[in-house]
Amino acid sequence: MKPANLGIIIAKLIAAAMLFAALGRHPYDYYTLLRWVACGVAAFTAFQAVKIKKTGWLWVFVIVAVVLNPIAPLRLKRETWAYVDVAAAVLILLSIAFMDIRKSRP
Repeated sequence: MKPANLGIIIAKLIAAAMLFAALGRHPYDYYTLLRWVACGVAAFTAFQAVKIKKTGWLWVFVIVAVVLNPIAPLRLKRETWAYVDVAAAVLILLSIAFMDIRKSRP
């Protein structure tokens, strides 16, 4: 693993932890910060997917970034957001396994 990947992995872990923590009750400001962090991580992951030519991951994270975008937020019920947050967190964790911690090819 390259040292540059370590920072990316840490950012993804923080975003995933914040998304899982969103299942609890927090002030509105927490959810605003969460959307900025998670959307930024999703957008960067989409960019990362372009660099390593993983088109499927690109579209997945473009959709995640659009759904979590803080500038024009979607208005969903709390129960729906719980599913969205868990799904986004799982996708971010999967991206670590499939995009960041990959075996070097000969």
